[in-house]
Amino acid sequence: MNNINEELKQKILDLKKQRNAIILAHYYQRAELQEIADYIGDSFGLAKQAAETDAKVILFCGVHFMGESAKILSPDKTVLIPDERAGCPMADMVDADGLRALKAKHPNAKVVAYVNTSAEVKAETDICCTSSNAVKVIQSIDADEIIWVPDKNLGHYVSQFTDKKIILWEGYCNTHDNIRAQDIIDMKAKHPEAPVVVHPECRPEVVELADHVASTAGILKFCRETDSQEFIIGTEMGIEYMLKKESPNKQFHFASKLLICPNMKVNNLKKAHRALETLEPKIEVDAEIATRAKKSLERMLEVQ
Repeated sequence: MNNINEELKQKILDLKKQRNAIILAHYYQRAELQEIADYIGDSFGLAKQAAETDAKVILFCGVHFMGESAKILSPDKTVLIPDERAGCPMADMVDADGLRALKAKHPNAKVVAYVNTSAEVKAETDICCTSSNAVKVIQSIDADEIIWVPDKNLGHYVSQFTDKKIILWEGYCNTHDNIRAQDIIDMKAKHPEAPVVVHPECRPEVVELADHVASTAGILKFCRETDSQEFIIGTEMGIEYMLKKESPNKQFHFASKLLICPNMKVNNLKKAHRALETLEPKIEVDAEIATRAKKSLERMLEVQ
């Protein structure tokens, strides 16, 4: 199997060169895809790369909303995703009609949409954010009332850093929401010296037990730069590839065995190869929606 994978990786790299393509992979993707990526990152880093690349083709190893964001930011480029079924249940928890109805109830509120949303929702949004810059985005807004979609857990976390009224949408990440406070307590009993590092998409009671709360990139940075030799990790297990790559002599204990996003794992080497070979499936976004959604994404990228 290893030989087959190595041959496939080489075919992908050859095709990438022929197509003048760049391969972007999220931290939660399979290790085999992270190994061939030109850039591995969280949603914020990947969005920046998509906006700045000179490549003609973007192969986005992630889920559908990420490919949409890349297409919106680089409309003249061909954006591919290995498997178009790679969706995001949290993104599906909010739609444009529902958001418009909520906006009508709160006409003075500004809308902040987590980047984990569809293009249609982004088009109804004042500014997007990622977990990397969510707090700064909230603080940058000149409004006393903010509609926050769709992740109530991340929304609760950022609400602690502002006096503004946050109107939370009732969405959540299926994977991060799997972690319970008891999971943290149990892991801490087994590894009492290990700092607990979790993603802000986790439940509030889990976040309260953490020693450090950060985006995926922030979790990597903390583990890389902290002297501790073992950590309890509260985010999707795909991050283990980069954790071990950046900190090979440290130990990482995941807070739960349920921290696997099946949607992220739909993509694989065979599908990535086929996408570059056939230039399908392409990500397309309606031009009018893309124009409106681009404004909210560009505002997000301006908040460092």
